[in-house]
Amino acid sequence: MTLEYFRDYCLALAHVTEDTPFGPDTLVFRVGGKIFALMDLESFPYVNLKCDPERAIELREQYPGITPGYHMNKKLWNSVSTKGNVSDSLILELAKDSYELIKGSLPKKVKDSLQSQ
Repeated sequence: MTLEYFRDYCLALAHVTEDTPFGPDTLVFRVGGKIFALMDLESFPYVNLKCDPERAIELREQYPGITPGYHMNKKLWNSVSTKGNVSDSLILELAKDSYELIKGSLPKKVKDSLQSQ
């Protein structure tokens, strides 16, 4: 998985923005102003993605390339390796799941404003 491919995938999702709020080396993707993915811009060894807590545990048990989220809430976030031990299709599936989790948790007012754009 390359950063460019992952970035293009995320930016193709509706209402996604990107920024670097934690410094020039960390890229963040947001929907409705809330983060659903973040990663190191330089080496892109993994991407942090939000996950349902029960599924997060299952994924960690099933894939050695999926670990508790680095510098994140370990219950809700996974670090997913981009270096080949997790398939690209699973990485994209988990990114979409993270996006949907965040989008679904947005306040009604924010959801409504997104729909009107």
